[in-house]
Amino acid sequence: MTWDGDDLAGQAEEVFERQQAAADARAHRGSSTVEERARSAKFETLRLSRSKIMGQLSRATNPAHRTMLESALKSINDEMGEG
Repeated sequence: MTWDGDDLAGQAEEVFERQQAAADARAHRGSSTVEERARSAKFETLRLSRSKIMGQLSRATNPAHRTMLESALKSINDEMGEG
């Protein structure tokens, strides 16, 4: 295996950019407003609920249960779209 200097430099630059992005995110984490944190928490709750419903929907066999889950999924998708 040969070592390409340009390839190594490119990889090092990618690592540096990822580290810089992570540092920027940490620096701005504490500066978010109460509203931003609440909106983020609500979105995360909706995302987790959506994931749970999708899992249940993949296993549901009763047509009435599937209809209820599909309705719940649509409601969550609509609410996520509004945020």
